Amino acid sequence: MPIGKAWSSASETARMFLDPANFRHPAFRTGMADAFKVAPGIWAWGLMTGVSMVQAGLGPAMSTWMTLLVYGGSAQLAVTPLMAVGTPVWVLLATAFCVNLRFAVFSLHLRGYMMAWPRWQRLTIGYLIADLNYVQFVQNHPQPATDAAGQRAEMAYLSGNCFLTWMGWQVASILGIVLASQVPLSWGLGFAGVLALVGILCSLASSRMRTVSLVVSGAAAVAAYALPLRLNILVAIAAAVAMCLLIEKTAGLNKAAHD
Repeated sequence: MPIGKAWSSASETARMFLDPANFRHPAFRTGMADAFKVAPGIWAWGLMTGVSMVQAGLGPAMSTWMTLLVYGGSAQLAVTPLMAVGTPVWVLLATAFCVNLRFAVFSLHLRGYMMAWPRWQRLTIGYLIADLNYVQFVQNHPQPATDAAGQRAEMAYLSGNCFLTWMGWQVASILGIVLASQVPLSWGLGFAGVLALVGILCSLASSRMRTVSLVVSGAAAVAAYALPLRLNILVAIAAAVAMCLLIEKTAGLNKAAHD
């Protein structure tokens, strides 16, 4: 079954990347160029994820399957130590679910961009898109396109952006699996990926609302860090959304009062 899933995932991914309408579009190269700006951090993060899985006792084979099927650095790092000590499956699933809840927010936002495309293509993007892909895509396409040409440009950009990230992550992670005995975790290379994410998030703080959401979510995540199952991520999202809604409501009331 895992082989079938991996083959299906790989074939759908190749189908999207090899679609001439995508890879021949100028936006495909733009997406790759943007992804390359943060690629070193992603590669370092992938390398250390591969190393940590093997050193936690999962073994090269299971680590490789996990890299190909899960393709989620934060989820992999969260559940790997739990798998190593024989944690029940429901706890593993709950942990991965909590860690990846942010993608539910991403999906809601991307719905307006993706509904013009077939289901297989939406599902493929759902598998491929990672944090930085989402951030860079939204930065380049603040509003969904309303015409076919604009929608094709969006899909081409996402395909190019996700292609480089996915390939880089897989190569780096598998390299980490192969070199697990040679690369100690004490090097801290995985922190480079975190720094890459922080840097691009700060570049997006171009308005008061975005700055507030960035500060509030960061503070909430740190304050709730001791919660189990990485629930501090959920707390951070909820706090940022609640604060932004409150600001919007207050601004609306003030505007109504002045009118």
